Amino acid sequence: MTRIIADISMSLDGFVTGPDAGPTSGLGTGGEPLHSWAFSDDPDDRQVLRDGNSRSGAVVLGRRLFDVVDGPGGWTDEVGYGAGEVGRPAFVVVTGSAPASVRLADLDWTFVTTGLADAVAAARQRAEAASAVRGTDLDVILMGGGATVGSALAAGLVDVLSLHLAPVVLGAGTPLFVPGAGRTLVQRSVLATSTATHLTYDVH
Repeated sequence: MTRIIADISMSLDGFVTGPDAGPTSGLGTGGEPLHSWAFSDDPDDRQVLRDGNSRSGAVVLGRRLFDVVDGPGGWTDEVGYGAGEVGRPAFVVVTGSAPASVRLADLDWTFVTTGLADAVAAARQRAEAASAVRGTDLDVILMGGGATVGSALAAGLVDVLSLHLAPVVLGAGTPLFVPGAGRTLVQRSVLATSTATHLTYDVH
């Protein structure tokens, strides 16, 4: 069964970037520690990263995050979602309009202009098709940015929240949670490493 998993790193005070995040500074001022775990040599951090990549049948991201990862200082063959893995998932971008060109043209991009729910539905179809090919259940991963994941949580589109809590207080930036959009979370796992506390919740 394909699940919709929101997977994102967050500071102790609830921000997924520092202030002044933009196309050339995706994590904002002071936001680099949020992703330290993804580049850690800690075997538990490496396993969390491998597990996330291996279960990804399709990945949803917002347009602002797409502009960061497809920009000149964005993803490369060495750094990026699934970099170094045998295969990479399909990527579905929620956007008002498709870009005129894509730098990362070797990746499988779909641009959805009719809203987040439609993007998640399109990603589910891609993940289910990939599941059939691989003979195992694969999931849809909502990787960000924060507004996209927060909106998906608020809209009830998320089955599982995979939160990587970094030991940093940013004070300002992009918040994850939308005010007033409460959800019941059931904690399923906790893994503490030197760089993050990896938390998994079922979302109801």
